[in-house]
Amino acid sequence: MANTFHRVNQSLRADNGVVSSISLLVAALILASWLAWALHSRITRYEVSDSARLEVDRAAYPIQAGVSGRLAVSHLVLEKEVRAGEILAEIDSTPERLSLQEEHVRLAGLQPQIAALQAQLDAEAQGGADERRVLALSLDGARARSREAEAQAAAAEQQAARDARLQNEGILAQAEADRARADARGKRAAADSLKVAIARLEPELQSREEDRQVRQKQILEQIAKLQADLAVSSSSIERLKYEIGRRQIRAPISGRLGECASLHPGAQISEGQQLGVILPAGQVRLVAEFQPAVALGKIRPGQRATIRLDGFPWAQYGTIPARVSTVAGEIRDGKVRVELALDGSSRSSIPLQHGLPGSVEVEVERLSPAALLLRSAGAVVGSHGDAH
Repeated sequence: MANTFHRVNQSLRADNGVVSSISLLVAALILASWLAWALHSRITRYEVSDSARLEVDRAAYPIQAGVSGRLAVSHLVLEKEVRAGEILAEIDSTPERLSLQEEHVRLAGLQPQIAALQAQLDAEAQGGADERRVLALSLDGARARSREAEAQAAAAEQQAARDARLQNEGILAQAEADRARADARGKRAAADSLKVAIARLEPELQSREEDRQVRQKQILEQIAKLQADLAVSSSSIERLKYEIGRRQIRAPISGRLGECASLHPGAQISEGQQLGVILPAGQVRLVAEFQPAVALGKIRPGQRATIRLDGFPWAQYGTIPARVSTVAGEIRDGKVRVELALDGSSRSSIPLQHGLPGSVEVEVERLSPAALLLRSAGAVVGSHGDAH
């Protein structure tokens, strides 16, 4: 032990301070390098989402049954491309279709009846006009004959009066005077008969006109009733078509069936039951949820991010680059919603489909190791202060 101490003492005396100087210089260089790295280098800090999933940038549309009933036909096939308005399923509508057929038959029978009554009404109107014209002519002829008979009766009466005077004067024989009086009475009777005929003709014309108006009114009432039945039948047809349409489940938009219920014809369907989901064509985006303390004030649009999808190990499939596009300004269910746009220039072997879950790391800032150390120290001191 004494020999060892003696040798060390001799080495220190032989050093003359060279080794110590070199050691101090090396230590100074190491400290300067560390300080330069701590002050000038940059470390990227990431925030990791609680959950994330791929979604199409257009809203998915659910397929729901409008009424309850028995499933008659189903064209719901997962991943099938559908067009807007395409029939995807049908609920049994046999009663409605039979009622619709009955209403069509009834409607087809009502229209000819209305047409026949309308033709009858037109015929009544035309017949009335013709009859009025004929009766007017007959009345005019009767009046003319009455005037002529009146004139003849007046002339015969004047002649009879003259013959009577001549008979009284003894100029004309009794027989001649009697013939004149008889002729005057006959012509007067004929004139009176024509007057009576004219008097009967006018009321008869009026009575026929009233009868015709009654018949026309009855026809109009029948037409009105049939037209009301026609309107009711047309409304019933439209209602039945609407009910049949409600039982035809159509695609609200064009897209791909991303979800389908396992149903077979004959299954009972409830009103409002979801039968599937249509995913419209569009750009795939990532929707992530972060804790408010992590996201608010730190995650902003334009920041770069890295996506890792569950089921596709990043060591084998790699990651997907993205950028933050929008950040929600409100907290919902204790989380902040963040939407990210995928980098279209990247080539990934992962099939990007709606609904794939995963996680995302967002690059929130780049700072020096010294700043990161001071921030960590401040957080530790603050936590101790709160504890005391």
